[in-house]
Amino acid sequence: QVQLVESGGGAVQTGGSLTLSCVVSGITFSDHCMGWFREAAGNERRGVAFMTTGVGITYYAATLKDRFTISQDSAKNTVYLQMKSLSPGDSGVYYCAARERACGGSWYWASKRDDYNYWGQGTQVTVSS
Repeated sequence: QVQLVESGGGAVQTGGSLTLSCVVSGITFSDHCMGWFREAAGNERRGVAFMTTGVGITYYAATLKDRFTISQDSAKNTVYLQMKSLSPGDSGVYYCAARERACGGSWYWASKRDDYNYWGQGTQVTVSS
C-alpha cells in the first residue's frame, strides 16, 4: 500500500520559514516524480515544486523558485519543501504527491495534477501578516 505522510505545516508570521516533509512508503523511491501542490481557500490545487527522485532534477513554479527549495533524502524515503520569506499568499493546504514515472523534463509535464497517482493527506500552512 502506497502512503505519503506530510508533516511540518503550521502557523508563521510574514517573513518566516517552514520546512515540510513527506515520507513515502510502498513504492520505489527512485525515478519517480514527487513533489508538492498547494490549495489556497477557494482556489484550485496548483503545483509548487517537483523532483525526479534519485537523479534529483527539480522543477519549480516560476513565482516561487527563489524562495522554495525541494530536496530529497533517499535513505529516509523523504521529500522536503523548504519555504522562506513566507507571505500570507503562501497560506493553504500543501499536498505531497507522487507518480510512477519521471517528471517529464519540463514544468508543464511535472505539474500536471491529474498525472499523479498518489497523494498525502495535506498539511496546513498559515502565514499571518
